[in-house]
Amino acid sequence: MPAERERVERNARAEERWHLWGPYLAGRQWGTVREDYSANGDAWNYFPHEHAHARAYRWGEDGIGGISDYRQRLCFAWAFWNGADSILKERFFGLTNQQGNHGEDIKEIYWYLDNTPSHSFMRMIYRYPQAAFPYEQLLRESRQRSRMEPEFELWDTGILGGNRYFDIDITYAKAAVDDILIKAVVTNAGPEKASLTVLPTCWFRNTWSWQADVDKPGLHIEGNNIIASHPGLGDYKLIAEPTTWLFTENETNTEAVFQVPSSSPYTKDAFHRYLIHGETSAVNPAKTGTKATAVFLLSLQPGEKREIKLRLCRTTNTTPVDHPRTFSEREAEADEFYRSLNLSRCSDEHTKIQRQALAGLLWTKQFYYYVVEEWLNGDPTQPPPPAARLEGRNSDWRHLYNERVMSMPDSWEYPWYASWDLAFHCITFALIDPHFAKGQLDSIAREWFQHPSGEFPAYEWNFGDVNPPVIAWAAWRVYKIEEKQTGKGDRAFLETLFHKLLINFTWWVNRKDFEGRNIFQGGFLGLDNIGVFDRSAPLPAGVHLEQSDGTSWMGLFCLNMMRTALELARENPVYENIATKFFEHFLSIAAAMNSIGGIGLWHEEDAFYYDVLHLSGGRYFPLRLRSLVGLMPLLAVETIEPELLKAMPSFAERLEWYLEHRPDLTGLISRWYEPGLGERRLIALTRGHRMKCLLRRMLDPNEFLSSYGVRSLSKAHRDQPYSVEVGGV
Repeated sequence: MPAERERVERNARAEERWHLWGPYLAGRQWGTVREDYSANGDAWNYFPHEHAHARAYRWGEDGIGGISDYRQRLCFAWAFWNGADSILKERFFGLTNQQGNHGEDIKEIYWYLDNTPSHSFMRMIYRYPQAAFPYEQLLRESRQRSRMEPEFELWDTGILGGNRYFDIDITYAKAAVDDILIKAVVTNAGPEKASLTVLPTCWFRNTWSWQADVDKPGLHIEGNNIIASHPGLGDYKLIAEPTTWLFTENETNTEAVFQVPSSSPYTKDAFHRYLIHGETSAVNPAKTGTKATAVFLLSLQPGEKREIKLRLCRTTNTTPVDHPRTFSEREAEADEFYRSLNLSRCSDEHTKIQRQALAGLLWTKQFYYYVVEEWLNGDPTQPPPPAARLEGRNSDWRHLYNERVMSMPDSWEYPWYASWDLAFHCITFALIDPHFAKGQLDSIAREWFQHPSGEFPAYEWNFGDVNPPVIAWAAWRVYKIEEKQTGKGDRAFLETLFHKLLINFTWWVNRKDFEGRNIFQGGFLGLDNIGVFDRSAPLPAGVHLEQSDGTSWMGLFCLNMMRTALELARENPVYENIATKFFEHFLSIAAAMNSIGGIGLWHEEDAFYYDVLHLSGGRYFPLRLRSLVGLMPLLAVETIEPELLKAMPSFAERLEWYLEHRPDLTGLISRWYEPGLGERRLIALTRGHRMKCLLRRMLDPNEFLSSYGVRSLSKAHRDQPYSVEVGGV
């Protein structure tokens, strides 16, 4: 077994805690819902980027190329100053939703290059300009651009001209689960001599300012090492080459932010004030605090490289390590691990692309802390939040208790999980770390995540919004991927998820089938930028929307649950009847979509599925907008192997009963009664004719097929705009 695979296995068995440390530090904590204590839910403006260097966070931390322990008690990240910027470069900059002409938009350049599931080897590059970072220019130009214009990017400012930037290659290699070697190689890519101050920084997340009688951790210096003592994490030391150390507290400079005297002279922005403004009194001369940094002053000739090395480990670890050898060994083990994924059919280029894509996924594992009850009520030592919050965002999710590492879509624009994104991530994670993938899906379905009503949380901007129901599909795929890898699927995991998914399925049926006709709603369902109107927003009185994609997702949900029940029925025949129930429900959805006993969503003239708008008085009409909502029925498909049917006589008998007695229903779906290769049976929402109609449009370059994949909106609407008026709007 490759060394990295063995580390993953030992971590899964709780023998060695390789996930104790990882890249769990966000690229942005400012502007998140968690840090928003405003009355109107304006997260972007309540805690803007301008406050981030001086204002302590309540629910998390951010930094550049950083790491933390899995509960983000002790953090480490890199900060830089090129001698010209108005603030230290301690975190990534970007535009808020109102500032960017296309919404929120990061304005930094960095690459995630490598990572392993145990985070034994991690590497990224950050590109930092040598001239003053153009904050104001990026803001000004972006505000002036319309939504029809491209975004104004960092390279558009001209600041990178002549290669006048530093490339900072950041690498981590674990000598043990709690022994991390750290390296940064700084390159002057420009044509002239240039100076850079590099500040490798460690600090404790502020857990002491919000409640009384909380044990406060501390940093102090011993010899030339930083000693970090935390009541829960234990004692660590940060070892660096002989250098200057600066100390302060990770606490808000209330005078700078709120014009109220600070309780301590040593605040979060001390290093910024010390270096940029020459305030020597900003740092603690006693060399103690909760935030500390080493100071490396580099002067680099054109093309010159300089290496900075550190080590973060437990104080009890006195064994010397060979930095170059450890980095070399961990990189070689990463090579071995990725070769073991059996990608022999891929070219070298595609193998490298996949490896870097997996690295990006691993780098965006983030500590996510958000206890909704505490967030709504406020903290005992802080001013109470506005009363309006108690009836506002996420007020119906008081049970939600988030405190774990989660997979994020990315660490800057989306430094929070979204449950359906998470489902897709887990299928990829199952390839390299099935234990983590199962843990993520299990978390979403736990009672401190799943709503008592059965709904799964969507995302922090509105946990009560509706994501497509893909957790069941992800659970089944993760189960099968692990089974293929190891020869045995985790039935306890599958059965546990199945029971929670039964509750979630019931929520969908009871809450999102407006008229009880097996046609579903659900809001925007991830397609928030291709509709005629916002499908999550309230419609005029007496108006509601029947959704093609929502109904299709429920068809897929039925098939996922049916297939999972059949798998569980191999060892417990009770599940065979449940499988039959989900097959029957699937037929009911097929009937509703295809006009049996209702209006249906299929438009015969256009040969396409549409959302249907219901008006008062029983009137309705299809929204003849060709978008992904009409292609979603293609997703509701499942195959059943002949040996499975032979092992499930009751289920097979029920299928035959429907074939004989309800041809009106069975005729709507794929010809599952006609065996395919190896007697495999197909169950799908669309039959041959309609499937061909959909595929004809999907594969037409003048409709959905582009040079880069399937479009969300048919190209036909470029020349044939579509609009609709509802209630005078």
